[in-house]
Formats: sequence, C-alpha cells, structure tokens
Amino acid sequence: MATPAATSLALAVGLLLVAFTAGAGAATFSITNRCPFPVCAAAMPVSGGGGAQLAPGETWTLTFAAGGTAGRIWPRTGCSFDPATGRGGCQTGDCGGALRCVLSGKPPATLAEFNLANGGAPGRYGISVVDGFTLPMDFSCSGAGDGGVIRCRDPGCPDGNHRPGDGKYRACPAYRDYQVVFCP
Repeated sequence: MATPAATSLALAVGLLLVAFTAGAGAATFSITNRCPFPVCAAAMPVSGGGGAQLAPGETWTLTFAAGGTAGRIWPRTGCSFDPATGRGGCQTGDCGGALRCVLSGKPPATLAEFNLANGGAPGRYGISVVDGFTLPMDFSCSGAGDGGVIRCRDPGCPDGNHRPGDGKYRACPAYRDYQVVFCP
C-alpha cells in the first residue's frame, strides 16, 4: 500500500503532466482588427459557426485542434446584424446573412488559409486573393522566424495566391500559434 507522501507525489506529477500537455495538438489563432472601422471576422470550420464583430483594436481568439484541420479566416465589411438573432448581412465576404459563418464567404474576400498537419508535422498557411481583395492583411506563425509574416496590402500583393495552385504557402512548426491582422 502506498504511503500518503507517495500518493501525493504521484498526484502532483500527474497534475503537472496534464498541465503541460493541455493544449498540445492545438493551435491558437488571434485575429486583430487594426482598421479604423468595425470589421466582422469570419472563420471556418468552427463548431456552431465562426464569426465576431470587431471594433478597431479588438482581437478575437480561436483554438483549432491539430490533426488535419484545414480552414480559412476572412474579413467582412459593411456589415449589419440583428443583435437578437445574429442575422443580417455584409457588403463583402457575406456568408449567407449570418454573423457566425457555417458557409464560405461570398467574393470578394481576402482569405487567410491554413492546414494544421497530423502527428507533429509542420502546418501550412497563406493568404489568397483568388476570391478577390477586401482589406490589407498580415498572417504569421509564432514559430516561423523572421520570414514568417505574409503581407498582403493590395490586390496585386506578391505574397498572395492569385490563382488556384499558386502554392505560395509557408510552413509553420506544429502546435504553434498564428496571428491574423486586418489593416496592419
């Protein structure tokens, strides 16, 4: 039979392991609006739909599980929503009239696209203007070093994917955090 001290030590070690592995296999995305006007951020796939109204300077934080999760984040402009129902619409990037998107946005929409790989492999991230350009955007990975920021300031941005298959994506080490900034 274990002594109370041994039981306490085993419990403490177990709690430390849980604390250090909580969040392992996940990536946090911080979406910040630096535009001088409100922007409705949208994200897919998010359980129950992904969307938030961001005043200038506000940040919306999402966590996506690793393991083959592919998704996109985009800004919507000229939006008006009923606070009670979350229904309304946006002039750009609208997703079926909902604040919390379960459908992709209607063009034009500048897209931050990502793919979180399985088994600790690096993920990929990039900016696409295939569906048009709405707002300047930066997209970065916390572990990608100095070359990790993808900048797209105008429709002709050299860092962006302009056609399907352009392949302008960057690698991000597994389980790192990402930042998306509108109007950097």
